[in-house]
Amino acid sequence: MNLTLIDWLIASLSIVALFFVVRLSKKLVRSVADYLSAGRSAGRYMITVSQGIAFVGAITIVGQWEMNYVAGFVLRWWEFIMAVVLLAITVSGWVVYRFRQTRALTIAQFLEMRYSKNFRIFAGILAFVSGLLNFGVFPSVVSRFMIYFCGFPLSFNFVGFEISTYPVVLGSILLLSLYFVFAGGQIAVILTEFFQGIYANFAFLVIIVFALYFVTWDQIAVAVNTAPINASLINPYETSEVPDFNFWYFLINIVGVIYVKLSWQGTQGFNSSAKSAHEAKMGEVLANYRDIPKWLFLVLIPVVAYTILNHSDFSSIANSVNSTLSGISSTAIQNQLRIPLVLSEILPVGLMGVFLALMLMATISTHDSYMHSWGSIFVQDVIMPFRKKSFTPEQHIKVLKLSIVGVCTFIFFFSLWFPMTDYIFLYFAITAAIFTGGSGAVIIGGLYWKRGTTSAAWSSLIVGSVIAVTGIILQQIYPNFPINGQYFWAMAMGGSSLVYVAVSLLGKQNEFNMDKLLHRGEYEVKNETIIIDEVPQKGFKMLGIGKEFTKGDKLIYILAYAWTLIWVIAFIVGTILDYSTGISNSSWMEFWKVFVYMNLFASLIIVIWFTYGGITDLKDMLIRLKTMVRDHSDDGTVKYEENHK
Repeated sequence: MNLTLIDWLIASLSIVALFFVVRLSKKLVRSVADYLSAGRSAGRYMITVSQGIAFVGAITIVGQWEMNYVAGFVLRWWEFIMAVVLLAITVSGWVVYRFRQTRALTIAQFLEMRYSKNFRIFAGILAFVSGLLNFGVFPSVVSRFMIYFCGFPLSFNFVGFEISTYPVVLGSILLLSLYFVFAGGQIAVILTEFFQGIYANFAFLVIIVFALYFVTWDQIAVAVNTAPINASLINPYETSEVPDFNFWYFLINIVGVIYVKLSWQGTQGFNSSAKSAHEAKMGEVLANYRDIPKWLFLVLIPVVAYTILNHSDFSSIANSVNSTLSGISSTAIQNQLRIPLVLSEILPVGLMGVFLALMLMATISTHDSYMHSWGSIFVQDVIMPFRKKSFTPEQHIKVLKLSIVGVCTFIFFFSLWFPMTDYIFLYFAITAAIFTGGSGAVIIGGLYWKRGTTSAAWSSLIVGSVIAVTGIILQQIYPNFPINGQYFWAMAMGGSSLVYVAVSLLGKQNEFNMDKLLHRGEYEVKNETIIIDEVPQKGFKMLGIGKEFTKGDKLIYILAYAWTLIWVIAFIVGTILDYSTGISNSSWMEFWKVFVYMNLFASLIIVIWFTYGGITDLKDMLIRLKTMVRDHSDDGTVKYEENHK
């Protein structure tokens, strides 16, 4: 065992605290909308902090680590330009704002409102299958991490039988997550993940500071310079030999960020949980700040681990880690465990417990969000459209819970038997593309183009899924197939978009009633739009600042622009200098040192700011849930009326 009693106490107490939050949430669930979308009661900080930890997940941490161990700081350089795209998406409220205006509880409900019931069912089935395959490896990766990080034996004796530790840990993790979502639905998910998100931010900072104390910057500089030629960890213009996680991987990600907004349904409960479209939009903008401590943690720790495994000063630690890895036959599993094993060697008493609690919370947050999402999608978008008679609220919640249990059961056996052979993020890309390859065009077209047709939606979704499934089959038949999951995702996005536009233009020309879909004009819902400034100044309007913005909202936007601009300028200057005179490795190291310490300082401010804002939102959310009048007809059923002119 690698952990002391103190470490186990830290991890245990943090989980016990969450049980009290779950008990609170059970009393607040009084309708289907509460169970599915937290009664649409969450403010911006609750949304962004809770969704942030749901997006992280222990498997995401491990996946990012194995990617950044290969790429180093380099991907962050290309992401400086990606930050411009992210900022443009968030300040404009791209997709998020309009989806919240529809008041749909799930994406597939919106698809029925915009296209047809049959299409909703097809999309729901496709999203469900894609999600289960994607989610299927989450518990397996986390379970192996827990076994090796904690130092559990690979098997143990129980009443004379030799029992493998892996399925026991696997089942325990899933049952813990199941309890959290089973008890209070999306209210429990948001409340528990808010506290987990606050804890994670503090844990990120503490571990980052320790890592920079344990390994000096000079030692990092020596180690990263041992990287192979044209596989640099610090110079983004010397990476032609970096496999998989290179410039093209990054470029496809940029397109994907725009294309798949809200397409991926793993955290779909958050999409409709905001108390207004404006709060949903502001939560997205705040995510630009929220992710600073997370990204610093995900990039710096792999670089520190690389240093420990490649610098002579740490040879004893490297030998211990490599000895353990040599006993694992699967290369994919070796890649997943390399950095956790390094941390188990260097973290002191107390910090081992802090890190274990972080990974447990990240695991629970992702697992309960995904169980809630895929279980809800199966009921809302596959079962309900077939029913002629609506469930009673009590029946509806019971069926949702049974569906979530079914998802948990399937995931247990999938994780137990599926052989993971690829990098986590490449597996994510191709399995997600079964749905997101075509759904991006369908969602964007449905929200922004009144001429998009139902035939186009069908065609687009089918083309995207066929491309993705073809990729999965080819990779299973040919283990070294030259086209990886990221490229198949790109082909699915491109093919589906072309098909959607072509079929819409060639088909029967109808104009959909977008005002009714988005509750605008005569269809506006009272009290969901609060006007602060009837006619925003032209300069503010160009920045995406509208009539619902307070002075504080405007300041948040301006700071987001300023922070992004700093790194865009750095990217432009660095690119010009590298191509004109060249930049030495020592200069690159100085740049990354400045980058790390600037982000560390910003992270400290963000943690304090988001904690205060989140607590304020929490109080408001609890008051709303205790006092609001429920509409029990608000259960995700589409009421059919004429939508076309």
